[in-house]
Amino acid sequence: MGDVFTLALPFFGLIFLGFLSGKIVKLPESGLAWLNFFVVYISLPALFFRLISQTPLEELTNWSFVMSTTLTTYSAFAIAFAFGLWMTRGKMAEATIQGLVGSYSNIGYMGPGLTIAALGPAATVPTALIFCFDSILLFTLIPVMMALSGTEKLSWQQTILYVLRKVFLHPFIIATIIGVLAAAIQFQPPGWIDKMLTYLSNAAAPCALFAMGVAVALRQVRRVPTEMPVLLIIKLIVHPVLVYLLLSRIDGIPESWIYTAILMACLPPAANVFVVAQQYDTYVERASSAVMIGTLFSVATVTTFLYLITKGLLPL
Repeated sequence: MGDVFTLALPFFGLIFLGFLSGKIVKLPESGLAWLNFFVVYISLPALFFRLISQTPLEELTNWSFVMSTTLTTYSAFAIAFAFGLWMTRGKMAEATIQGLVGSYSNIGYMGPGLTIAALGPAATVPTALIFCFDSILLFTLIPVMMALSGTEKLSWQQTILYVLRKVFLHPFIIATIIGVLAAAIQFQPPGWIDKMLTYLSNAAAPCALFAMGVAVALRQVRRVPTEMPVLLIIKLIVHPVLVYLLLSRIDGIPESWIYTAILMACLPPAANVFVVAQQYDTYVERASSAVMIGTLFSVATVTTFLYLITKGLLPL
């Protein structure tokens, strides 16, 4: 257990420092803007590019891994969406956000910090692939579902353009694409650029986790919705179990990739769930509660999965 705590406590300790700072220091949420910009547009893209560009190209085209992890994310979404549809008596827009709560892990801010700390550089490529293809799935699915529910007022042409912008202009995806191209031509950046990329990469996880803690602290939980326990069980337990059951039965997937996918799946709902709820003015307060409560409960679930992985208790 000492090894597990050595991994988990610094990780959640950074989130707790951010949370404590958000509760004690009375600064507006807008104060996070530049830190969030640094994390999303500079530091994490530098991390993805630097490590992917150094990866042999054949490792970047493991389509059985990509299809399996994307399928499990979609399955978790479908389960949570069906439950939400039943709970809301057919309110499709609310059920869509609930599906997001049950499937969209915090793979941007928390994912790289956890997987690389736990599994080393071998976790970089699967982390980037999961981020890219889960994002493509959900950035495509949400506008379509909202259009079908009548909440989204865009035409189909506008919806397609919106999806393409969301997918191909996201800084993480751009960095991943450039990293793949650099790996294909075996590009080596000049020494001073490589050194700067190293500095930025080292800053990615601490800044992202601290910003995550502050964001959670600034969320208000006025009540716990009755559907929240089931949605969080789907997100924190069912999703990683589905990943484990599927990937452990497929040949040709490295062990470190399977463990990376499990850790990515057991993360709490992403802060983007709240952002999407605000965008569509649907399920906003309860989405905020889901992010905060899910992050708190993930301390237990992530630590448990870390223990099972580090002790070899998940036979592949």
